[in-house]
This record gives sequence, structure tokens and C-alpha cells, in this order.
Amino acid sequence: MSESQPNSLAERLIARFGNTLQKVETRLGQTTIEVASADLLSVATALRDEPEFDFCEVVDVCGVDYLGYGQNEWETTGASGTGFSRGVRGEAAGRFDWEGRPRPDDMPRRFASVVHLLSLNHNKRLRVRTFCEDNDLPLVPSLAGLWPVANWFEREAFDLFGIVYEGHPDLRRILTDYGFVGRPFRKDFPLVGNVEVRYDPEKKRVVYEPVTSVVPRVLVPRVIRDDADLIQARAEAADHWREN
Repeated sequence: MSESQPNSLAERLIARFGNTLQKVETRLGQTTIEVASADLLSVATALRDEPEFDFCEVVDVCGVDYLGYGQNEWETTGASGTGFSRGVRGEAAGRFDWEGRPRPDDMPRRFASVVHLLSLNHNKRLRVRTFCEDNDLPLVPSLAGLWPVANWFEREAFDLFGIVYEGHPDLRRILTDYGFVGRPFRKDFPLVGNVEVRYDPEKKRVVYEPVTSVVPRVLVPRVIRDDADLIQARAEAADHWREN
């Protein structure tokens, strides 16, 4: 079914929730809605319980840190026989704060919680994003009461990003060590000056030592670009819908 037809998922969401949705977008076949933290539980309940949507399954809940989002340290407009250039050495995340980030101010808040839903009956997927209102104490409602599987997903986002899921039945760290300080997936997390743990076979116990295994490196996921193959794929998809 084409997303441009009257019965598209995006249009049905707009008709049902109206101004409660802060943003609705369908891109590359993926529909995304954005809701305020105060509206998340009511919207999520409707998405789960109403037969028109019937999103019975949570595929994933993850945190997002938009510090430096869209920043490009790679030259991606051209390519050589050895790939895209890594010759540019710009400011990487961690060398600036949220207010001083080197990008346009079109991302008003830093942290978000993203939920990926699946409707088995309708064969539809939906991405629900909720921004945390406070950058210093990122807080969103927990969905574990609606989908119990969200329990460990939310603990992971809490552990790695510091997002607090209000109403979670057991919000504890799940991946890092009990005595770990900090949130490893925040883009301003220091790579030096911390300690890590490992098992020492000679001492036959867990030992703490300064971090030595993490090195700064240029990453690609923040880069937003339109590759030639994606442009061609969109053009072919448009031709397909026109023909049918």
C-alpha cells in the first residue's frame, strides 16, 4: 500500500491523534511519530489496544544522544579508489557542550527515547520518539507496564545514556559494573581518567585499572548524506507506484 493513499499509516495516525503528535514523518518506508513525554503513555496505550493499530509487540527501546547530530568529520561528497577521505580533522563530540555544538540549532533537546513497535496483524512497523524535556535530568515515562519486554530495554538506555524511565519497576544498571561511574554512550563521555574492570587469571579475581583500551576515533553514524544508490532507489520506487 502506498503511503500517499488515504489509508496510509501516517494519515490514520494523524486522524486519530491530531495535534497530540508533534511530528509525523514517513521516510524510506518507515513511519515515525514524535510525542511529548506527557502524552506518551496515552498514545502508546491506544497504539497497543485499538484494533486499527494493534501494535502488540515492542521490538526495541533505545536512547539517543543528539549532541553533534549531523556533524561530519569525513569528506563524503567525493570518493577515491581508497574510499571517502578521512583527512578532515574537525571538532569531535566530547570537545564541546550542548550549547556550543557545531551545528544549526534545529534539535532543541539533547536526549530522546525511541520505541520501535510492530503490528503482526497489520504487518506494520512504527517508530515513536519522545524527547526528554530536561537535558540535565532526562526523564520519560516507562512503557514496561504496557509491554513488559520494555523492562530490560529501558534499563539498557538508563545504563548507557542516563535516561530515567519514570515508573519502571526495577531501574538498575544492566551492562556496566556495579561501581561504574558515568554513561558510556553519551557523546561527551571521557575516554581517559576512568577505570575499567577485567578478570585477572593470575590473581583469580576481578581487578580495577585505568582505561587503556578505548581510543578516540572518527565515527560515521552522525553523517547525514544522500548516497547515489539511495537516490536511484527512490526514483525507481516512484516510477513503480506511478506505473501501478
